[in-house]
Amino acid sequence: MVVLVAGGPDGPHPRVHPAGEPLLLADDLAAVRGDGCFETLLVVGGRPAKPERHLARLARSAAALGLTGPTAGEWGAGIALAAREWGPGSEGMLRLVLSRGPERGGPETAYITVAPVGPHAVRARAEGIAVTVLGRGFPADFAASAPWMLLGAKTLSYASNMAALRHAAADGYDDVVYLSSEGEVLEGPRSTILIARSGELVSPPAEVGILEGTTLGALAEVAEREGVPVRRERLLLSDLLTADAVWLLSSVTLAARVRRIDDVTLDGAYPGIDVAGMVDRAVGRA
Repeated sequence: MVVLVAGGPDGPHPRVHPAGEPLLLADDLAAVRGDGCFETLLVVGGRPAKPERHLARLARSAAALGLTGPTAGEWGAGIALAAREWGPGSEGMLRLVLSRGPERGGPETAYITVAPVGPHAVRARAEGIAVTVLGRGFPADFAASAPWMLLGAKTLSYASNMAALRHAAADGYDDVVYLSSEGEVLEGPRSTILIARSGELVSPPAEVGILEGTTLGALAEVAEREGVPVRRERLLLSDLLTADAVWLLSSVTLAARVRRIDDVTLDGAYPGIDVAGMVDRAVGRA
């Protein structure tokens, strides 16, 4: 299902666009250069999960790209329409897309799509995942020294992330953990890394040039209410290998416990913290 929020001939109000009909011009910069940003959130029971967090991050990404985009109210109306049209029957993956628009000139393009949550996400939640470690090729302080690289923005330029996932899949892995050139743990191509250690939860800080995770932020609020400390700390691969448990957090898969890192099988014992349950409560699935 598609909802057009801005960029069409009928004004700025959101409206359902027939999914089988063309939406973008051939020279839209989203298609030809990946020049834009996006957000993906979960629809649960016909309701969007944590939309305010996603809209705040989308606004940060848009600002980094020099885009204006629809207002938060216009996006919110589009999200509400899309979630209502999708309905409560099944979980949906709702994606917000903002493009710079046609290369020839013209308004920015903004639209929303909703699709079913794929079986790989459902399986990762239930069974956990095996990941491989890949180098990202730049230091942890690269984002601060090269802000034009947009490392803290969720841009449409996702080809390298998808290539990393294909590389992992070809070797029999489900996902990837990126390391900096110094060996610091960064993030996954589409996820935030979280570990349990000695009764607390720890995740790398945004200062190492990673995307600030909306699921991590929502989880932290639940954890605080339930008395579980959540800290941000620079991590090494050895911290993951010796942790009580490791998860990749994301807005659609939610909490995927890491069962194996390359050829090392992790301890599968209960870590004393119900991360999956807290994430469910944070997004309204409980």
